[in-house]
Amino acid sequence: MKKIEAIIKPFKLNDVKDSLAAEGIQGMTVSEVKGFGRQKGHTEIYRGSEYTVDFLPKIKLELVVADGQAGAAVEAIIKAAKTGKIGDGKIFVSNVDEAIRIRTEERGERAV
Repeated sequence: MKKIEAIIKPFKLNDVKDSLAAEGIQGMTVSEVKGFGRQKGHTEIYRGSEYTVDFLPKIKLELVVADGQAGAAVEAIIKAAKTGKIGDGKIFVSNVDEAIRIRTEERGERAV
C-alpha cells in the first residue's frame, strides 16, 4: 500500500476530489494548512503599512491506496491540481506497512 500526501491550492480541492473519484478512489483526509515553498509568500499593504505574508493557505490531502492504484492517483492529482503557476504544490508518496479498519478489524488493502 502507498500513502499519498498532496499539498494543493485550496480552490483546486473539488477538482482533485472529482478526478480521484473518477479513478475509483474514495477515501481521503483533508486538512487546511499553511506553508510556503520557493514562492516565499508575498507582501501586502494594510492601513498604509507593508507586511510580508509568509505562510500561504493550502490544502493537504492524505490518502492510502493499493500499490496498483498509486500511479493513477498521482496522475489524477497532477491533472486536476496543475495550473502551471508557482505554488501548485507537491505530492509525496510513501510505503504503508499496515492498515487496520477499527470497526471490522480488517487488515491490509481490505481495510483501505
